[in-house]
Amino acid sequence: MSHPHPELGAPPALKAGALRITPLGGLGEIGRNMTVFEYGDRILIVDCGVLFPEDEQPGVDLILPDFTYIRDRLDKIDGIVLTHGHEDHIGAVPYLLRENPDIPLIGSKLTLALIEAKLAEHRLRPYVLEVSEGDRERIGPFDCQFIAVNHSIPDALAVAVRTPAGMVVATGDFKMDQLPLDGRLTDLPTFAKLAEEGMDLLLVDSTNAEVPGFIPHERDISAALRNVFANADKRIIVASFASHVHRIQQVLDAAHEYKRKVAFVGRSMVRNMGIARDLGYLKVPGNMVVDVKQLDDLPDKEVVLICTGSQGEPMAALSRMANRDHQIRIVEGDTVVLASSLIPGNENAVYRVINGLTRWGAKVVHKGNAKVHVSGHASAGELLYFFNICKPRNLMPVHGEWRHLRAAADLGIATGVPRNRVVIAEDGVCVDLEGGVARIVGKVQAGYVYVDGSSVGDITEASLKDRRILGEEGFISCFVVVDSTNGKIVGGPSIQARGSGIDDAAFVPVAARLQEALDRSASDGVLEIRQVQQLVRRTIGKWVADNYRRRPMILPVVVEV
Repeated sequence: MSHPHPELGAPPALKAGALRITPLGGLGEIGRNMTVFEYGDRILIVDCGVLFPEDEQPGVDLILPDFTYIRDRLDKIDGIVLTHGHEDHIGAVPYLLRENPDIPLIGSKLTLALIEAKLAEHRLRPYVLEVSEGDRERIGPFDCQFIAVNHSIPDALAVAVRTPAGMVVATGDFKMDQLPLDGRLTDLPTFAKLAEEGMDLLLVDSTNAEVPGFIPHERDISAALRNVFANADKRIIVASFASHVHRIQQVLDAAHEYKRKVAFVGRSMVRNMGIARDLGYLKVPGNMVVDVKQLDDLPDKEVVLICTGSQGEPMAALSRMANRDHQIRIVEGDTVVLASSLIPGNENAVYRVINGLTRWGAKVVHKGNAKVHVSGHASAGELLYFFNICKPRNLMPVHGEWRHLRAAADLGIATGVPRNRVVIAEDGVCVDLEGGVARIVGKVQAGYVYVDGSSVGDITEASLKDRRILGEEGFISCFVVVDSTNGKIVGGPSIQARGSGIDDAAFVPVAARLQEALDRSASDGVLEIRQVQQLVRRTIGKWVADNYRRRPMILPVVVEV
């Protein structure tokens, strides 16, 4: 089993006849999925998604893959294949197309409809190629075959990429539900045919590799939802991903059965469900869906609201309801359903929302206390079954944290994949397929790129560290006026604190100490502003640490006159 080493250097030039696979996201994390395929001097990209920020990334809206590795070769990209329409697979496409709007997009009908709606907001209109399961398209030197897979969104596809170096199959996100709501099964017969041809490398979804057995059927959720509807006396508020068409369909069916009207809340939810309905993926009985403005005219027992915010996103509708910052006010007796699983890293945010909703009297139903969600990712039993069908010559687990990747690797080895043919990589690690063997050859830059408002890439790790310090420890400002000729203090020091828990009056002792230190420094001929600022920072910082055991940010302002 090969895996990256911290001291991996830059990869060598790609050999003639070899295929290079470089994940720029999605390994060691849940999200930001993007994989670069290179053959000759041409490039194919599979997926281009975002990662959502965690608590230690304050102020960040989205996290993108780092495009540095391909930025000077954007004209060499023959296309971006999108496996399905979830944000962690399509959300970064607009940011890449900003740099080259001529890159073609390839995907299924629903996937392309979702991304085109997003691109319209960015005023981008790239060439798109719609494909379906069973299709086979030549994209530059890459011969791509598309295979139906079952996931938590309709129209998901795996892709088999053939080049003279061999065949690589990327599953995208998938599971093997044998009773899917839309009747669209993961196409195991086609995977078996690919195995007969020879699957040189399998990139497999690893998210649930630690979960034993098989994932329950989507159909099993319907009974739990009907039970919620049967026992709810007031409004029902369902929070889901804005692209989870199957789950929304089940909610609509239950609402129809219990004679309730439905309103979609949140821009992305309204947009995506409108697209799904227009394309026929979402069946809306009668005149069930109403505008949210019509809800005031309906009794609470006849209302269902479907909104975003199942992961505790601070700006999503459900979080704002929990914080009393939304036009829809949670009241005693409301029932809130979180129809999704927890993405690793979001636990604290979700439980914070649950507590907020419960505080206002809502009954919160979630995966922990009712069967209102099943995962869209294959578990260990399904992966074993899948590996035995595919018989990959080389295996590279993707889409998962380190524990998921290793668990998937162990499952592959258990089914007969040679241990030395299993590659556990991480973002930026280059894997070359040559002579039927996949091996790690180097590493390229693949860090986080932060979107903060309208800025992309301007926020650095240092900036986030400053934000964390400000949020946790507050800051202290010190204003000093010095004579530029002799360095003597002619005004101040004036010290103020914000968010540090220290009263301004408490700084009297350190002000005197600081004045003495500055006078000594001036006597020693230290007149350079930067040195004076460092002295102010050190003196105040040591005093605060000694007396309060805190490390706030210290902002010295030194003015020369």
